[in-house]
Amino acid sequence: MLAAALAPAGADELKGTLKKVKASGSITIGYREASLPFSFLNRAGQPVGYSIDLCNEIVNGVAESLGIQVAVKYKPVTSANRIPALLADEIDLECGSTTGNFERKKQVAFSPVFFVSGTKLMVRRNAPIASYRDLRDKTVAVTAGTTNEVALRAIVERQKIAIRIAVGKDHGESFSLLDSGTADAFATDDVLLYGLMATAKSGRDYKVVGEFLSYDPYGLMFRKDDPDFAAVVERTFARLAESRELVQLYTRWFQMRLPTGERLDLPMSPQLVEFFRVLGVPE
Repeated sequence: MLAAALAPAGADELKGTLKKVKASGSITIGYREASLPFSFLNRAGQPVGYSIDLCNEIVNGVAESLGIQVAVKYKPVTSANRIPALLADEIDLECGSTTGNFERKKQVAFSPVFFVSGTKLMVRRNAPIASYRDLRDKTVAVTAGTTNEVALRAIVERQKIAIRIAVGKDHGESFSLLDSGTADAFATDDVLLYGLMATAKSGRDYKVVGEFLSYDPYGLMFRKDDPDFAAVVERTFARLAESRELVQLYTRWFQMRLPTGERLDLPMSPQLVEFFRVLGVPE
């Protein structure tokens, strides 16, 4: 039944990403170097993670649809250049920790939601900071091109709080601003903060505090107006949901020991449970 639905298309009928992959025999995945556990480098310097596994399942779907072997190429991207890289055809699928919000959907398309996060603050354990309200006249690090930067700037404008904002080019640089004492806090998705605390040498010196400053549903990003490729993505997620592999992948990356040796022990949120149920995960 599935094989018939995914029968190889003729070259003349192909459009968009599938046409590009058929012609080159390869697909290029954009990955993040330090978005643990979604997309990061293992000790051998290879891209791994929850998002990478999901993207490789999509690649398998593409190969089955086209009836060819598809080679995977990897290209590192940052929060600032991931959308330009996709629009310039430098990557075909972005596999990181990207929020599928309304503004971004004007430019690109997203897979079904595979994680729900939100902006929180990382501060030193002895810091007298429990909320964004305690940041007056302090410096907060954010990563360029993230929804976290947008959320923090919106709060500064709306609440009229005198917060200085220091922008890092990636999460590693933003954390370094906090670790070096240049910044008093680092604002990014809570799950990424917990990942940094689990992996950084000084991770035990920090804590995550405050209310959520934003709501961030993650999706895998690909080019807009590409219905054939979007159909492969949707079928892949439906298959993973029905077989419960979505749940197994979550468990592997958030509740078991990671390839780098750490364990996050992060149960699935009620919001994500509901997203997965709607996708078709059995009760």
